[in-house]
Amino acid sequence: MVTPAAVVCGIGGHVPERVVTNDELSSMLDTSDEWIRTRTGIRTRHVVEPGGSTGDLAVRASEAALRSCGRRAVDAVVLATSTPDRPCPATAPEVASRLGLNAAVAFDVAAVCAGFVYALATTSSMITSGIVDSALVVGADTFSTILAPTDRTTRAIFGDGAGALVLRKGQREERGVLGEFDLGSDGTGVDLITVPAGGSRQRSTGSAPDETETYFTMQGKPVFVEAVKRMSGSVTAVAARQGWGVADVDQFAVHQANARILAAMAENLGVPVERFARNIERVGNTVAASIPLALRDAVDGGSLSAGDRVVLSGFGGGLAWGSVGLVWPDLTPAESEENRAEGIPR
Repeated sequence: MVTPAAVVCGIGGHVPERVVTNDELSSMLDTSDEWIRTRTGIRTRHVVEPGGSTGDLAVRASEAALRSCGRRAVDAVVLATSTPDRPCPATAPEVASRLGLNAAVAFDVAAVCAGFVYALATTSSMITSGIVDSALVVGADTFSTILAPTDRTTRAIFGDGAGALVLRKGQREERGVLGEFDLGSDGTGVDLITVPAGGSRQRSTGSAPDETETYFTMQGKPVFVEAVKRMSGSVTAVAARQGWGVADVDQFAVHQANARILAAMAENLGVPVERFARNIERVGNTVAASIPLALRDAVDGGSLSAGDRVVLSGFGGGLAWGSVGLVWPDLTPAESEENRAEGIPR
C-alpha cells in the first residue's frame, strides 16, 4: 500500500489596513526610526483596528488561500496562534464556520512563533494517516493587543497578520510534498518569552496580577542566541534528512523575528543572506503568520519558484522550534479581497 503525502496546493495572506510607521511610534515612545531600523530592520508594521481580532485575519487569509487553488472547502482548519479571540474556546472552529466549513475538523495549535511549523506537522500527519484528505493550515496573530503601551522594544518589533497554506492528499513524487520535519522544545526557557498572567498558575493564587504581568515580555539577548542556534541546527537537520546539503537549499523561509537573526543564521549556515525570504521591513514580526506571509511574498516577488528546494523554520516561546523541507510547487498567491481593494502592498 502506497502511503499518501500532504501536498501544498494553495497560499494566501492578509494584513490589517492600518500601517504604523517608525516615525509614528517615535512620536509616542522614547525611540526613533534609526534606532528601530538599525536594531531590527523594521520600518513599518500593520495593526488591527479596535474590535479586530485574530479570527478576522485568519478568515481573510484562508479565503485568499482557497481562492488561489480554486477550492471552496477542505476537511480541516488548523490555526496556529498565541492570541486567540477568547481564552476558551479555540478560535479555529469559528474561523471554519465563517468559511462555511461547519463540519470540518478545527482546532488551535499554540507554539508561538514556531506554531505554523507545528501546525503543518500535525496536519501532515492527519492527511498521511487518512483522517482527512485536505486542510487549511493558518498562522495568525494580533500581538498588538498584548503589548505594553509604553514598551518601545516590543511595540517596535511586532505586527499583526495572517497567512495560510492549503494542503491536499497526494503522492510523494509530487512537488509541494511536505517532507522531513524536525521539531523540538526546551521548557527551561519558558520565562524568556511569556505573558506571565492570565493562566491557571496565576489565577489559582486568587490575587489580581500587576498590570505589567498581563503584557507580553521577552528577554532579547538570550532569545537572539537561542533563536540562531536552534533554527540553524533544525535547518541543518532537515536538509540532511531530505538528502540535501545546506548549500543545496534555494530558499530559507525562516521566522521573521529580526533582521539580525536572519543575517546571523546565514553566517552560521555558510549561505548567502539573499537566500532568506525577507519581508520583516514591511510587516515586522507577525509571530505564527510570519512564515506563510514570507512565503507568499517570496513567490509574489519572484525569489521563490516552482522546483526550488525550500526549508521552513520557526522558533518561539516555550521554547519551541521546528523546520520542514519541501520542493516548492507551482502556486499563484492570492491577496485577501480587503488588501486588494485597499491597495496594500505586499
